[in-house]
Amino acid sequence: MSDRPSLSTAAALRRSFAVAPALRRGLVITLLLAVVGTALQIVVPIVLQQVIDNEILGSGDVDTDAVVRKGLIALGAVFAAMLARYVSLRRLVETSATGLAQLRVKTFGHLHRLSLLELQQERRGALVARVTSDVETMQQFMEWGGMGMILGLAQVTLALLAMVIYSWQLTIVVMIGVAMYTGLIVLFQRVLGRAHDRVRERVSDSLAATGEAISGLETVRAYGMEDVVRDRVDDTLDAQFSAEVRTAVLASSLFSSAELFAGLLTALVIGVGVVFGQDWGLSAGSLVAFLFLVNLLIDPVQRLVETLDQAQSAGAGLRKILGILDTPIAIEDPVPGTVLPDGGLSVEFRSVFFAYPGGPDVLKGVTVEIPPGQRLAVIGETGSGKTTFAKVATRLLEAREGCVRIGDVEIDQIRSTSLRSKVAYVPQEGFLFDGTVADNVRYGKPSVTDEEVRAAFDDLGLLGWVDGLPAGVRSPVGERGGSLSAGERQLVAIARAWIADPSLLVLDEATSAVDPSLEVQIRRAIEFLTSGRTSITIAHRLSTAEASDRILVFDAGEIVEDGTHPDLVARNGVYTAMHADWEGATSSA
Repeated sequence: MSDRPSLSTAAALRRSFAVAPALRRGLVITLLLAVVGTALQIVVPIVLQQVIDNEILGSGDVDTDAVVRKGLIALGAVFAAMLARYVSLRRLVETSATGLAQLRVKTFGHLHRLSLLELQQERRGALVARVTSDVETMQQFMEWGGMGMILGLAQVTLALLAMVIYSWQLTIVVMIGVAMYTGLIVLFQRVLGRAHDRVRERVSDSLAATGEAISGLETVRAYGMEDVVRDRVDDTLDAQFSAEVRTAVLASSLFSSAELFAGLLTALVIGVGVVFGQDWGLSAGSLVAFLFLVNLLIDPVQRLVETLDQAQSAGAGLRKILGILDTPIAIEDPVPGTVLPDGGLSVEFRSVFFAYPGGPDVLKGVTVEIPPGQRLAVIGETGSGKTTFAKVATRLLEAREGCVRIGDVEIDQIRSTSLRSKVAYVPQEGFLFDGTVADNVRYGKPSVTDEEVRAAFDDLGLLGWVDGLPAGVRSPVGERGGSLSAGERQLVAIARAWIADPSLLVLDEATSAVDPSLEVQIRRAIEFLTSGRTSITIAHRLSTAEASDRILVFDAGEIVEDGTHPDLVARNGVYTAMHADWEGATSSA
């Protein structure tokens, strides 16, 4: 997944407007209010110039009434400016919150549409960072720094226009100073942008390392690797800390330069104005008003510099998010797509090839037909292609070449909702979500009640087990099913598949990681579950193959034997040798 490192912050922001249209909704009115609020601020130096030149330094006595009137005008302008800027800020906060929520949802939705291969190549912590910390960084910038940049730009523009009216000569002096400082900022911005990109990368690294250490805590303790894992996490956190410190030092240097720039520019204006002001027709009041305008110019420039740090951090996060959104969908949902028929489903592979990125073919011209209602077992050595075969059959992976048909429909023409409702895949280790047993069982069919969940366990012969839990089907399973054993998690996964009532069931040997006390229950449940429907079982134990209607033997990505258990044993081939080894291991145990 590309993190779009070459995309500038401004270009990334424009792309975000296209991806999340809510970000630009009402933006014109918001900008108009910001400009109005800024324009009203220009009233104060204008009034001040009028008071100094006409009332204080003018001929005759000071007109107190005129001073009060002009003061009230300035005060009214200040309050009106405050109101306009408040409304524009509130609108921007609402717009950014809505737009970034839209961006977060789109990013999350796109992640779920990416192929398993794409997701497996990216660390989980990094993917979590895309929809959490990266979006949060953008939100902080949009709600506060973004408004500062909008108001600052408007204030700088209007202040320059007013300054030109008072003295174009002094304005040139100011613009030369601003141009020189802006050039330095642009150069500094590039350095700061790269620094923030490194920070986002280090944040992703630390999230991934920390998440992996927590998820694998049991394995870490089992192998006494606490010190190694702790050192690894410490290294990633130290790298993040170092990157953040370096970036903070760079940003602090930029902030300090803004203060120096403000002082030098003010001193320059006073000096030039005093020396040449009279020759240029600049009155005392105009010089004072000009100094106020310089302050109005300097203040947003300083804010813009300070906001630059936030902008770079937000831009780095946005580039990471756009990298996700720009990752092409390898397995597209056909439009409109075909709906699978009711009843039993056949499966057909015709010269199917599949290879993982950068690797050799894992499936090599696989051709096989599975009629409706047949219980098929797939066996083979590790790496022979049997699990890949099962995932291609469910379109969790896309064949590189060849044709896969389910129910006489090409698999890439089947609507995804229909495919997922008719085809169920039970992995070797059933994943459970934090919630109750019932919540996990009805995951694929939310309308199912607790009573129906309990009835499903009864159908599968597992009622005694589920009723033996502290709260029955309402018992919490913990995060990732941590409150249950591996075998118990498989029982829940099997019940989940039963509730879904698929026409085609694919199981990756649900008994391979099961404790002996539950193995018999699981085997009976699987036998009931597969009865009357097409099933493909990746058999790690040959007892599963013996009970099937048909067996495929895979070797190096090819089907080398195909038949029933008695037929394959009699052939004295690969299956015969595997079965003899299995029988020997079973008898010695």
